[in-house]
Amino acid sequence: MMKRVMCLFLIASLPFLVLLPSQVFSEGAYETTGAGPAVDTALGSELIIADFDTGDKPNNIGGDFGTWDKDPNDETQVSQMSFEAEDALGDELGYSIRLDYDVDSPNPAYNGFWMKLQNFDASAYNTVNFYVRGDETNGFTKRLKIELKDSTNQPSPFIITGLTDEWQKFSIPFEKFRRVKFWDALNEFVLVFDDINSNPKTGTIYLDQVTFSSE
Repeated sequence: MMKRVMCLFLIASLPFLVLLPSQVFSEGAYETTGAGPAVDTALGSELIIADFDTGDKPNNIGGDFGTWDKDPNDETQVSQMSFEAEDALGDELGYSIRLDYDVDSPNPAYNGFWMKLQNFDASAYNTVNFYVRGDETNGFTKRLKIELKDSTNQPSPFIITGLTDEWQKFSIPFEKFRRVKFWDALNEFVLVFDDINSNPKTGTIYLDQVTFSSE
């Protein structure tokens, strides 16, 4: 099993994460786990929020998901979602989410992916995990903004970097989402493409295996 290192930096008051291959995150070991609605691991419990393996909505906890655009009437910026017959964990019957984005616009541009968490009580967990990879043919951003929202609906951002065209597991401690006040009422998980962080400004990424875990 490949292990990674994640180093934290602070730029313009917004934290982001760097993934380096073949090393271990200094704040703790984050291990890949198998599929299932609830998995006990050596490091604690892991709850699958969305594995997308039905190839349809909703997610594993009953929440809807899809793409959003800053201005749906502006055809110069758009994001589109589809199901891809490819699973991050190698399940031949599994699916992942394909996200095609375009923020190459003369206007301020941002869009992305949203997923409802149903006011989920995540107080028993302390980490959000997910798998991401880029599309080598279409190109992809190496930086990606992640947001969690609680019942106040205020976005709490964290930027990851180091995306490649191979599946990687990212594990972000809840404490990095500093604006979340109510961990017992999580409302939404969001990915954001924007004309500042996304380079190139058009491309494709894949998302799979969104989980909460206790490390």
